[in-house]
Amino acid sequence: MIHPIGRKELWHAQLVFLLAVILQYTLPKELRVGDRWTIAIIELVLIACIGVTAPKRHISFKSINRTIAVLLITVISFTNITSLWLVINGLLNGSDVPGKHLVTAAFAIFITNIISFSLWYWEIDSPGLTGVKKHDSDPQFDFPQMESQLKHNEGWEPTYFDYLYLSVTNSTAFSPTDTMPLTHFTKALMSVQALIALLTVVLVTARAVNVLG
Repeated sequence: MIHPIGRKELWHAQLVFLLAVILQYTLPKELRVGDRWTIAIIELVLIACIGVTAPKRHISFKSINRTIAVLLITVISFTNITSLWLVINGLLNGSDVPGKHLVTAAFAIFITNIISFSLWYWEIDSPGLTGVKKHDSDPQFDFPQMESQLKHNEGWEPTYFDYLYLSVTNSTAFSPTDTMPLTHFTKALMSVQALIALLTVVLVTARAVNVLG
């Protein structure tokens, strides 16, 4: 069964997609793979397509929507990982890119990392953009509302914003905060995100001290 998606939730996802596109577009050409406009146009076209197919995914466009959604998240994730590698290489081995640009690029990569992992968490734990699985059928994360005895939390289901918050806290605290991973896969995924965030912060801090000192 393919589950429907609320318009508000879809808008949240599209807005963070657009933010990721803007952040990746601002990176210097030495710190990204491919042409700036080509990557941005591909991502914008996929975002527009998601706006059309996702609201009707439970009725039609099932396979098309699933392909577009997974492709869009993969493109953003892959582009960000390659940029991170180029930034790390530039920080460690020297680069023609000015130090301040390396620092601002690393910040953009840090934010995009939060976005990309939040989208993956949303996909593997709840309907997400593909609408394949329902959160309460096989939960991958334990949200505090699931343990709450408050009446207004009865039947509570996470939305994309909850996964965005989870991703923000995992990147800034380098560990789970109020939401716990329940499977080895989600623990591994959160570990990878935390390590990427930690590596970015450590390298950027070291470079910033050198640039600003």
